[in-house]
Amino acid sequence: MGLILLAIGLVLIVEGLAYALAPSLIERMLEALRSLPEQARRIAGLLCVVSGFVLVWAAYQMGF
Repeated sequence: MGLILLAIGLVLIVEGLAYALAPSLIERMLEALRSLPEQARRIAGLLCVVSGFVLVWAAYQMGF
């Protein structure tokens, strides 16, 4: 349970920093995402999920 809370906390920190430090960049990124076809957004999302699982697995293997 502690590992899940740690992961959620880290995601919130990174997301919060992006919105706090570069809100205009976030708006431009959202506009760019709107212009992509739905299938491309879906594939990008799946790649992010797989990358996240790989990073969590690697951290777990290293003892974190």
